[in-house]
Amino acid sequence: MDSITPQVVFEIYGIKITNTVVSTWVIMVILILLAWVIRRFKPGIGEVIIESINGIIGSVMPEETGTIKYLPILGTLAVFLIFSNLFGLVPGMVSPTANINTTFALALIVFFAVHVYGIAEKGLWGYIKDFANPIFMFPLEIISHISRTLSLSIRLFGNILSTDLIVAIIFSLVPLFLPLPMATLSIITGLLQAYIFTILASLYIASAVEVQEFEQERRRLKQLKKKSKHSS
Repeated sequence: MDSITPQVVFEIYGIKITNTVVSTWVIMVILILLAWVIRRFKPGIGEVIIESINGIIGSVMPEETGTIKYLPILGTLAVFLIFSNLFGLVPGMVSPTANINTTFALALIVFFAVHVYGIAEKGLWGYIKDFANPIFMFPLEIISHISRTLSLSIRLFGNILSTDLIVAIIFSLVPLFLPLPMATLSIITGLLQAYIFTILASLYIASAVEVQEFEQERRRLKQLKKKSKHSS
């Protein structure tokens, strides 16, 4: 059981630091250094990465939403998840996303981002009206948002943890014959889960910032004002 739970590595002023937290810190340093190197020496690679992630986001978001506005948060989540999901392949390291606390924190980021972007796009009152339209749907909407947040975290956690466990067990039983195929399985699973998480986060944000109905209403009111001016 100890092998599948976060292990305390050291303490800082009584705060226990686990191996998944250490892995997260290492990934953060790696990503910062990579971003600096790419920007300084290979900006073309950065453009390819940005265009690829923007293409993934754009495949599920309507064109009128302007996907570039959400690229910083969704792109950061995608890159971090790719590194986190695959970090268990590095000797002596563990995948941060094999810890339910990490995946829940990432799901919370998506949860708050959905509402922040929705309010920014529609205004507080407009977002609330859309959120609870009709009014009896309000409790169901609350339950829906909470359940999908839990689903995001548990799905990612379960898939990464189970893959890491399977790879570890097979490595211990057959260390000489199956390391490459199992490492390939871990890579495929990690990339797939990062893709699914990013796609779902994009869909949730897209549903919150959908402005078609509000735009149509605004245009209708504008036309009514013009007609009233002409008639007067």
